[in-house]
Amino acid sequence: MTTVDLGALQARLRAFAAERQWQPYHTPKNLAMALMVEAAELAEIFQWMTPEQSLAARHDPALKEPIADEVADVLLYLLQLADHAGVDLAQAVENKLRKNAAKHPVSDGGLKQK
Repeated sequence: MTTVDLGALQARLRAFAAERQWQPYHTPKNLAMALMVEAAELAEIFQWMTPEQSLAARHDPALKEPIADEVADVLLYLLQLADHAGVDLAQAVENKLRKNAAKHPVSDGGLKQK
């Protein structure tokens, strides 16, 4: 697995957008909407699969690249959204993992609703 420097990737995305003069369109609202569109495109790939088919999709050469493309799109928009919203992703993830651990202790054994 390749290690990703989120800050460097965010800088690349800022430069990419600046070179194309897309900054006026990269507002948190627009990026959140684009993120949802990409997430829907990812969901569409799996929409009518059984749970077993969705698990096997990783081994299907015809599905592997489209899944990877949509996962990458979701990640790229999420990184841009965090950047434009001033969210420190590493800190946000640590905080959320801590909250989840408190909310769902190991001894719980079941899923709780939010």
